[in-house]
Amino acid sequence: MTQSKDTAPNHPTIGSAHAGTGAVVRIGTRGSALAVSQTQTIASALAAKTGVVIEIVTVRTEGDTSTESLASLGGTGVFAGALREALIAGRVDVVVHSLKDLPTAAYPGLSIGAIPKRVDARDALCARDGLTMDDLPAGARVGTGSPRRAAQLHARRPDIEVVDIRGNVDTRLAHVAEGRLDAVVLAAAGLDRLGRLGAVTEFLSLDGWPTAPGQGALALEVRTGDEKLVSALNHNPTRTIVEAERHVLALLEAGCAAPIGAHGQIDDGLLFLDARVYSPDGTEKLTSSHALYAADTPQPSLEVAQRVAAELLENGAARFAPVGGTP
Repeated sequence: MTQSKDTAPNHPTIGSAHAGTGAVVRIGTRGSALAVSQTQTIASALAAKTGVVIEIVTVRTEGDTSTESLASLGGTGVFAGALREALIAGRVDVVVHSLKDLPTAAYPGLSIGAIPKRVDARDALCARDGLTMDDLPAGARVGTGSPRRAAQLHARRPDIEVVDIRGNVDTRLAHVAEGRLDAVVLAAAGLDRLGRLGAVTEFLSLDGWPTAPGQGALALEVRTGDEKLVSALNHNPTRTIVEAERHVLALLEAGCAAPIGAHGQIDDGLLFLDARVYSPDGTEKLTSSHALYAADTPQPSLEVAQRVAAELLENGAARFAPVGGTP
């Protein structure tokens, strides 16, 4: 397998040149266990659908090497920059992002070619001794690197201590196993992809605990014009839903790390969208919910998000959360 300077060794080629066109598609990924796992899932699916040969290329990102908090680095978008640079430079042909980590602003020369079917969008509590959120004792130390989760923890349990942490899934779970923390909050999708659902002591309902826009979904980004490379993996209902969630972020001019939760769904043709904005300390929150028939408008994701964002701003979201702008 040909390797570039930022390629990790020993990534196998996936697929068979005899199975299809013989083309080789290089997929870029971060080097974390979770990123590699979800990229391997995409690589296998793309090879099966199209017959192309896949080469996985690992790219180091600032978010992986820095020990600073995500908020101080400018939010989870720090994970996307190096991957996008590799794509623009032609070192890879596709990059796989966790959609919740991808900035909403368009990147010149790049397009999201596919959003595969979403998996579990919920957050999960992983606590010592099988504890649930309500069972945690006063003063319990709960770790997260997400301002949104921190605000939700403060809102739900103002009597606990929220601890800012970094690191991969195993590192965070080790904080609990080794007694440094009483619990951590992580994405259920990531735990599932790593086979670590056994660590979950409570799944947090999306009704009361909306998660990051796009959580549980992946985005396959390509150079504009190359969308057909990955279009076979696109799942249209997922794309409609997560684009609505992400439009709320864009319309509020809020970044990936803003304390905003959103959840969409499609039921009998109705596109539902709920969004909630928190103050950083969790003492205030605003919620907006709207729905429309997706078939009745050419841009259902944008229209429902405009209604939600307008209501949040009208009710004062900019007063206590780092959002701005008008829809």
